[in-house]
Amino acid sequence: MNTLFDAAGMGDEAPRPLADRLRPKSLEEVVGQSHLIGPEGPIGRMVASGHLSSIILWGPPGTGKTTMARLLAGHVGLEFHQMSAIFSGVADLKKAFEAARARRETGKGTLLFIDEIHRFNRTQQDSFLPVMEDGTVTLIGATTENPSFELNAALLSRAQVLVLNRLDDPALEELLKRAEAYEGRSLPLTEEARASLRAMADGDGRFLLNMAEELFALDLPEVVETDELIRLVQRRAPLYDKGREGHYNLISALHKSVRGSDVDAALYWLARMLTGGEDPLYIIRRVVRMAVEDIGLSDPQALRVALDAKEAYDFLGSPEGELALAQAVLYMASAPKSNAAYKAYGQAMRAAKETGSVAPPAHILNAPTKLMKELGYGEGYVYDHDTPEAFSGQNYFPDEMDRRQFYKPPERGFEREIAKRLAYWAKLRQEKTK
Repeated sequence: MNTLFDAAGMGDEAPRPLADRLRPKSLEEVVGQSHLIGPEGPIGRMVASGHLSSIILWGPPGTGKTTMARLLAGHVGLEFHQMSAIFSGVADLKKAFEAARARRETGKGTLLFIDEIHRFNRTQQDSFLPVMEDGTVTLIGATTENPSFELNAALLSRAQVLVLNRLDDPALEELLKRAEAYEGRSLPLTEEARASLRAMADGDGRFLLNMAEELFALDLPEVVETDELIRLVQRRAPLYDKGREGHYNLISALHKSVRGSDVDAALYWLARMLTGGEDPLYIIRRVVRMAVEDIGLSDPQALRVALDAKEAYDFLGSPEGELALAQAVLYMASAPKSNAAYKAYGQAMRAAKETGSVAPPAHILNAPTKLMKELGYGEGYVYDHDTPEAFSGQNYFPDEMDRRQFYKPPERGFEREIAKRLAYWAKLRQEKTK
């Protein structure tokens, strides 16, 4: 849609951010997404065929979702219409659909681009279905959130989900070179500071160019080092939404690093979560779970260390208490691993559900009344401490149930000692039941 400035021929003269001025003019200029736009990529094949199907572009901010959508419209000859789910409602969608229908009657198709499409509710998302099915619009939705969680299944079944990569270091460097070529001068940075600038962008090309624009505007007389760079430009906040997918991805990475006994990776993911503003108590709860699920009795001290970390954090608060959390994570990652107790509990739960309400064997039941004694409760029970080995070898499973072995300790950590004890008792049980 043209503005009054465009109509007056002033649109090109209006101030625009460097990132907008450097927006790619063709798909070939888009960086970091060759897996999509290359000859063998899904978008590359669509462009080659001249037919574009509805797609959902899923990726971090500043990776080219809007640019790609705009360029695709030109490549396949569709009218580009852009909306934001943040600022649009049902009435806006109806107007867009009506305009697309009118355009279609003149033989012109419409590419409807919806930014932040995950912000639309279920009803608003459903409104796209009929206009997608009859070809009134080709929909391209952009989202930073996992479409599996945020978009209707019906909408997803009519659109192909394409994942954009976070821009890597070479892609970011290419953007810096384009900015320098456009400005006709180099950024006044040492190589180390230049690498730090790319790292500060955190994969966001738009933010990188915004920082570069700040540096150009300062017109610095001398080349600056990393420390001065950090003072001059604002660091990008890490991408981390505690209520969405990033939250689950990072806690999964932390848990699996601990399970894999990689202390350094575990410490890194812990730092990422804390830097992103995660509640330390949530992390501590997960560390307690690690202690009982992945370490168990191979190191019985692990659970105590995890609980002590929680107590220390409660006592010290942040940031001092976070060191106790780091110590607990290091302990869990370096501890011997065993899920034998976790698996044994699961098997016992399944057996309990399978066997229903079978009663314990009568000999291990207490008999506080005369009737219960007459019914045989407690008859034949042997008090284990009265035997030489403090082990009677009696059966404690229900009479209707065969003996099962749920817990099988591995030959690791403290469970090596437990395995010896179980083997000793198994041998005694066999001898006493002959």
